[in-house]
Amino acid sequence: MVADIGKITFDCQDAYALSLFWTKVTGYTEDPDDPNLPDHEENFIGPDGGHPGLLFVNVPDGAKRIKNRVHLDLVPDTTRDEEVERLLGIGATLVGDHRKDDGTGWVTLADPEGNEFCVERSKAERGED
Repeated sequence: MVADIGKITFDCQDAYALSLFWTKVTGYTEDPDDPNLPDHEENFIGPDGGHPGLLFVNVPDGAKRIKNRVHLDLVPDTTRDEEVERLLGIGATLVGDHRKDDGTGWVTLADPEGNEFCVERSKAERGED
């Protein structure tokens, strides 16, 4: 037996705003039958509105206090460095730069509520295309 991942859930202070940020990061969309709204306690985005996706839930004490124990590793369709610049431009913040002189490595960023995520090299940069 196995279990499928239906969604990855983020506890947060502003579920709607965070869903908009991650929509820009991933290109995921809301469920057209259940659109996200600022007053919703839960906001979902997924690939073509489907699963598995990301669920953002307002919680009473949604402020992040410690390092994430689970995080997303993003593989861009552009270069790693181009994606880092794009994400910084839409509101991400730099947490740690682990790029190496030989082109390997990754960059750790945080979303507007402080959730860390990493940007790895693209498949092309790793010679996988």
